[in-house]
Amino acid sequence: MSTRSGSFNEIATEYDRYRPRYPEELAAVVADGLRAGPRVVDVGAGTGIVLEWLLPRLETPEVQAVDISEGMVDAGRKKFPFVKWHVGRVEDVLPSLGKNDLIVAGQAYQWFEREEFLDAAYGSLAEGGRLAVIQNNRVHVGSEMLSGYEDLLETNSPGYTRGYRDIDIFGEMAGVFGEQGTAVRVERRRWSRSMQVDDFVGMASSSTQVQRAVDAKGPGVLDDIRSLSGKYAIDGVVSVPYETELFIADR
Repeated sequence: MSTRSGSFNEIATEYDRYRPRYPEELAAVVADGLRAGPRVVDVGAGTGIVLEWLLPRLETPEVQAVDISEGMVDAGRKKFPFVKWHVGRVEDVLPSLGKNDLIVAGQAYQWFEREEFLDAAYGSLAEGGRLAVIQNNRVHVGSEMLSGYEDLLETNSPGYTRGYRDIDIFGEMAGVFGEQGTAVRVERRRWSRSMQVDDFVGMASSSTQVQRAVDAKGPGVLDDIRSLSGKYAIDGVVSVPYETELFIADR
């Protein structure tokens, strides 16, 4: 967790600029059935990318957000000054935030102590409350550029493997919420993001894995990423395929 905090403190601005957002229709799935004035907690909130996506779907929410990185929280507070922001481990902070109608984690689940987090989330939900976990996954199978990008990361980023986020989120959530008779629902969407080569390099440089590669091998890693993406660009633009996964469990 400390590595994540250190990396993200320094790259908050780039992270907010370059990170992919989420399909709009999935925000409606998360918000469906929530009461007016819901109590909402964004965990692993970063700079508030989930809040950008979700808040327009909610009626007069009361919102709190938690992240371990002070830099991320500072950036998020500037975007959403009406949100109550907290710096710390989600697993420690969440139980202190009262009972909530919605807890949402975007692109963060893999960073948590997951069993501890799920227990804390369940205990922090009001009756009828909802946990939503969403993540974007680059679809490297079938993409020569992304397969090459994963090769580059595995070669240069210490300890990295392309399957690092192959987590049984459904099973882990069902292990906590399923015992209470609640099924976990899953929604998936395939989509593609067109980006200038410079933006792809910027997105890469804002990731923890690439930061680790640069620390280990030097800034030439970014040159390699630029060369790789440029090879597959058409008129300076590359297409990055994604699959977004949304997991929902209601208490």
